[in-house]
Amino acid sequence: MQRREFFKLSAMAGLATVLAPAANAFQIPDPAKKAVLNISFQEGVAYGNSLNEKLDFCEANGVVGLEPGGGGLAKRVDEFKKALSGRKVKISAICAGFSGVPMSDDPKVRRQAIDSIKEIVTAAGELGSTGVIMVPAFNGQTKLGNQEGRKIMVEEVLPELGEHAVKCGTHVILEPLNRGEAYFLRQVEDGAAICKDVNNPGVALMGDFWHMTWEETSDFAAFVSGAKWLWHVHMASRKKRRIPGEDGDADNYIDGFRGLKAIGYQHYVSFECGCGGDRKTLLENACKLLREQWEQA
Repeated sequence: MQRREFFKLSAMAGLATVLAPAANAFQIPDPAKKAVLNISFQEGVAYGNSLNEKLDFCEANGVVGLEPGGGGLAKRVDEFKKALSGRKVKISAICAGFSGVPMSDDPKVRRQAIDSIKEIVTAAGELGSTGVIMVPAFNGQTKLGNQEGRKIMVEEVLPELGEHAVKCGTHVILEPLNRGEAYFLRQVEDGAAICKDVNNPGVALMGDFWHMTWEETSDFAAFVSGAKWLWHVHMASRKKRRIPGEDGDADNYIDGFRGLKAIGYQHYVSFECGCGGDRKTLLENACKLLREQWEQA
């Protein structure tokens, strides 16, 4: 039995034992809105040689979101507005692209990150984006321990960024990573706890199926724990981090999709992945796969 399945079944068995006297006590409430599958591609993932070709491909395959990088975004606002005019495709999230380290042990480096992220958030707001994806720190980028780092994020960094995001009509989006990339913020539930403590409508959270493969025992439970703070999702194949479907039967997202449906998820599910073959065909097949699994969820 695979590790993830073992822990998931064990957790369910334990929960059933605790709730045996009141079998109906644990129920996930019906979402206020019916969940939707809004597929998005990162700009570098979409098929095409130019922005317009990529957008044409998105529209031809029912993909409704495009996720650009944050580097130099302020200079591209007019380019995106022109290219998106009259199209069904919208800007989903903005993937990082800032300088500095938000959870650095050096105040000057933290300030650099805050100012850089604010600039990207401003551009994201102009584009109607969901928000700017932010990793507090990768391994080796800070000397702060978990408690001290969390205190700085909750009391200093995120309140300032959240307030700016609210003014711009968007969000800063925390991304949990796997332990090979970061020691701080590795599970969706951890991110939800941070969002709750910050208590700012400009601070949100995302889940990434790739990272969740290594850190979560249940995709369903992870997304349900994110609840109202979950504003973005990343997709990739579950072994090689390529286009969904490239890893065959391992690329099963049904459990996670059930979680998204349980919370009435309304935002984007965006491809962040490499490619090991014919990009056009693999992306077309991946869109079909996701829609099939969404219906099964």
